[in-house]
Amino acid sequence: MNLFKIEAGTAQHIGNRPRQNDRVAVLTGARAPGHVLALLSDGINGPAGAEQVLHTAQQVFDSFKPGDTPNPERLAQLLRDIVQETHLVIKMNAVTTGEEAHASFVGLLLSPHGEAVWAHVGDSRLYRFENGEPVMRTNDNAYIEHLVSTDKLALDAARNHRRSKLLLNVLGNSRKEPYVTVGWQMGMAPGDQFLLCSDGLWHFFTDTELGAALARSTPRQASEMLINKAAERSQGKGGNCSMVIVKLVKALPEGVGVFGTPAQS
Repeated sequence: MNLFKIEAGTAQHIGNRPRQNDRVAVLTGARAPGHVLALLSDGINGPAGAEQVLHTAQQVFDSFKPGDTPNPERLAQLLRDIVQETHLVIKMNAVTTGEEAHASFVGLLLSPHGEAVWAHVGDSRLYRFENGEPVMRTNDNAYIEHLVSTDKLALDAARNHRRSKLLLNVLGNSRKEPYVTVGWQMGMAPGDQFLLCSDGLWHFFTDTELGAALARSTPRQASEMLINKAAERSQGKGGNCSMVIVKLVKALPEGVGVFGTPAQS
């Protein structure tokens, strides 16, 4: 198994909006040593839904006890559980408050076995790079196929789901259960990089530009550059801009192992 440690950072800018509705976090679990969970959620019409994502995620992650061997499907189920439990809580809160909150979700779970598992709901994105080269990003293709096959919608109607409250894929939608798209990659190694971001960031960059920014800078330096460039390109009309950057780098030579913990012999 390749040894690596994590460099991670979060960053946010309010843009031209009256308040910051996005929420970001990098979490550890009470019963899952060596596992790291990165999260980003874009609250719609307010931050309440995004705040609930982070609160529920920490609770669910703290109760999760991983196995001793790689099991990406089990990690994927953890992300599905976070989505489903958050969705239920948001809907229950709406009954009490009379106000329906919505939120996107994108989560990345890294294990000490070299697994990277991700899940997303809505238009926040996750990108994966190898030494700065873009190799994957999340999209709505699976959800569109789901609408066509399950709801028997015409393809054009499915592609226009963001315009319909009946089809909008978000947490907290009382009219529609969230559709979770999951993926994973085994054998993570130094040089692998991930970016979780809201549409206030990805709207202004190509995949290649984002990869280059991550490859040549620390997470803090890259986030500062991307936020500044997004503000410039938006010409003062950009929305909330938020991101989580996760980079896998070579472990230190003094016997440091996966996730910066002492290597085991």
